[in-house]
Amino acid sequence: MAKQLTSEQRYVIYLDLGRKHLQKDIAEKIGVHPSTISREIKRNANRTGDYIFTLAQSKCESRKHSTLGNHRKSDILWWRIEQMIKDEDWSPRQISGVLAKEGIHICPQTIYNHVHKDKTGELKKHMPHELRYKRREKKVHVTKATNIPNRTSIHERPVEADGTRFGDWEMDLIVDSQQKVILTLVEKSTNMLLMERMKHGKKAVPIAKAVVRLLFPYRQTIKTITTDNGSEFAAHQLITKGLHIKGKDDVIVYFTDAYSSWQKGCIENTNKLIRKYIPKRALFNRFSDYYIMNIQKKLNRRPREKLNFLTPKECFFKHFYYLCK
Repeated sequence: MAKQLTSEQRYVIYLDLGRKHLQKDIAEKIGVHPSTISREIKRNANRTGDYIFTLAQSKCESRKHSTLGNHRKSDILWWRIEQMIKDEDWSPRQISGVLAKEGIHICPQTIYNHVHKDKTGELKKHMPHELRYKRREKKVHVTKATNIPNRTSIHERPVEADGTRFGDWEMDLIVDSQQKVILTLVEKSTNMLLMERMKHGKKAVPIAKAVVRLLFPYRQTIKTITTDNGSEFAAHQLITKGLHIKGKDDVIVYFTDAYSSWQKGCIENTNKLIRKYIPKRALFNRFSDYYIMNIQKKLNRRPREKLNFLTPKECFFKHFYYLCK
């Protein structure tokens, strides 16, 4: 009768493969047939073919406990899930999607149930919006802001700029109680985030120059930018001028209706994720530029369901390099 490999045997396989030992030598060492080693590596390696002990053991335990009549998930799998929550702040749906690519199937609701059962409350702190999210009725307040010269309404924006095509951006500011600000920019189709602390507060011209500098490397693919009616974006024509490419259409900045933040929902949702690391009552001078950059990197490597659980960074540069060929 065939016996399954033990965790100790898997650990030896992991170590000896790292030492470049032959599979037949590893098999002789742990007392199994060489084909057993071959099957083990093929079945439990990661997508790149590397055999990692923790992943191999987790896959084995997951299959064992997911068979008919036994739906309890292994302690190793729950440990991995908790690390994804605590270290990366991934949502249950993101975790479920990533694990599914490894052949590990777990329902997002099962992960939510695990979070709710955590009596310490530590896991809940790392959930998106800390599990506090309310949908509000969307109301349209058509407006013509007088503080922004030559303003172009969102109602004149091309219908294609709905987040399905690549190259449409949204921008906003995050502001603290001392009127210190962080500029945020998001590409709608991939959720790619760019952010930077502004040294001159909410002054329109420095903000416009910062937008041009951040987006300049990608200007060949930029189609539209959408923002709200704050006076800090009054120098929007400088953005259009700074991103202009001869022979191509200008990059127009479109402005939402008053009190209609949902019209730029991508950047609003991203700002909520940022607020997990920079709370609303916090003063921005408490955070270094290095810390702010790490927030950007962390969110750009977070898998998204709409991207088939790829990361914003992966998808953004895949589209960018393809269009720049």
